[in-house]
Amino acid sequence: MPLSSDDPFLCAITAYQAKEPEAAAIHCRAILKDRPDHAACLHLLGVIEYGFGRKGEAEGLMRRAIELKPGFAEIHYSFAQVLLAQGKYEEAVEQYRITLALKPEHAEACFHFGNTLNLLHRPDEAAKAYAQAIKARPDFPEALNNLGVYYFEKANFSEAERLESRALELQPDYAAALNNLGNVYKAQKKWDRAIDCYRRALALKPDLWQAMNNMGLALLYGASDFKAAASCFTQILAQDPNHVPALTHLGIVFCMQGEFAKGDGFYQKALALDPAYFDALNNRGNALKALGRVDEAIVCYENALTTRPNDPEIHNNLAMALLLAGRLKEGWIEYEWRWKTVQLAPAERHFPQPLWRGEEALGRTLLIHAEQGFGDTLQFCRYAPLAAQRGWRVILQVQPELLSLIGGMQGIEKVIGMNEKLPDFDMHCPMMNLPQAFATRIDTILANVPYLFADDKKAAVWRERLCGDEGLKVGLVWTGNPRLFSLDLAAANARRSLPPDSLAPLAGLAGVRFYSLQKNGFALSSDLGLIDYMPECRDFSDTAALIANLDLVISVDTAVAHLAGALGKPVWLLNRFDTCWRWLLNRDDSPWYPTLRLFRQPESGDWASVVERVRGELKRLIDKV
Repeated sequence: MPLSSDDPFLCAITAYQAKEPEAAAIHCRAILKDRPDHAACLHLLGVIEYGFGRKGEAEGLMRRAIELKPGFAEIHYSFAQVLLAQGKYEEAVEQYRITLALKPEHAEACFHFGNTLNLLHRPDEAAKAYAQAIKARPDFPEALNNLGVYYFEKANFSEAERLESRALELQPDYAAALNNLGNVYKAQKKWDRAIDCYRRALALKPDLWQAMNNMGLALLYGASDFKAAASCFTQILAQDPNHVPALTHLGIVFCMQGEFAKGDGFYQKALALDPAYFDALNNRGNALKALGRVDEAIVCYENALTTRPNDPEIHNNLAMALLLAGRLKEGWIEYEWRWKTVQLAPAERHFPQPLWRGEEALGRTLLIHAEQGFGDTLQFCRYAPLAAQRGWRVILQVQPELLSLIGGMQGIEKVIGMNEKLPDFDMHCPMMNLPQAFATRIDTILANVPYLFADDKKAAVWRERLCGDEGLKVGLVWTGNPRLFSLDLAAANARRSLPPDSLAPLAGLAGVRFYSLQKNGFALSSDLGLIDYMPECRDFSDTAALIANLDLVISVDTAVAHLAGALGKPVWLLNRFDTCWRWLLNRDDSPWYPTLRLFRQPESGDWASVVERVRGELKRLIDKV
């Protein structure tokens, strides 16, 4: 290359700018042989050595250059870059600070300063550095993107969206920013926008597995598209079989569909690669709990909590496992974490009055309030009279549909609806805190039934209407509330509900007459001869009056099963394989309801054998009549 000047250093610079680093390095070494104190030459050679990957040599040259010329911002910036590349983060931070003290408008230094602070888990300081970079250079897409990630992690989604959108205005083909904008939309459940962002990111960079993984999650939780979600995770694993998040999320897809053993296999693969991966630990706990291996599930949750000790979702899952195992004392304590979970945090009641934990008090007023579903209220309202026995004037607040039924409970001062104005009270207690307040254990469960009663006049009306019906009178419930607001709950409802026509084997049984107790849901086969009076039942009091005139209730795990149990009626509960905690394990009865009998699936999804058992038991019962 022809030289543009007789100055050797200018020759070195010209060679470097012409992308001929070897020639530039030769010039630098020749200069330093005669002038070892040439700071600018030391700096340039350090940059060249860094480019060759010789970081140790680069660091030595930079240190010498700074000793000779300590007030030159670019040397400090280059030195910081070399230190950062070697993982010497604290030293790099100091050099970035010096650079910015000398040249505050150095946008690149601000940006890398922020990145280094993030590596040191100092996100607030990093955010200030990114903001300084953007101030120095408003058209800096990388800094905008990284600051957007900061605000996303702070749940400031509007600011995160603004920053990521601005980054994409400046650089439309910025795949990472598209992925991050997708995350912002996903967090706000704007599923279509999120999926569109991920698709665009992958069109630009097909191997951006983070975007593929996130798209799979959006398809799973936003569109309930198990097949498409599984395809995303499978594509990742085809290229990277050791991708721990994809393994974990593929496990979730299978568990959502009731294939718990298959899902557990993927969790095990993920944990073999990363034994501390909390998401796999937590979800493996869920799979093991569903499989009935509850002691192993508890260990998984406890291990997950060593990584995330304050994660409410893991604590809540641990509570469910402990309660399922019959370890009620520990389970009730863990269950208090439910108020910090995504699902229940918005429903927590923040009263100035203190929480009641079982204290006695003469004449003071206690508010007991419903907190979740109808079944929970029906199951735990049994404790309210016990609180009255401890000297409390009890006000019970329940769902409007339960008002007329529960309003007749003895010992209760007043029963009000959830939307009614609250009277004065001294303490309060969420309804599902009551077992803990009364130190409930398996052998001390309050199981005196009936504790709820049908209205005599309403029951008499149904008695007259049904008196001409011959045979065993059996009420049926075959599906639960779809709970579409939560994919987890919707998937659980799909597993607890009977598929259409699954009760067809009960058709043609002589000596039995079936009555619908199903308020909403698909219709059953006409072969059952099902009698449906439910359009006339406006609330649970009406349903209770109808049940009072039946001989037996057969129900999936839903509120009607609790109602029948609370009324003291014989009830056969058709129970999914991954049973709810309240039905415990390895038993066909319930300590909560003495008249309840459990018919559990022998394996996930196997309703046929359950219905066949029910058919056999019905025949035996009919023969006794």
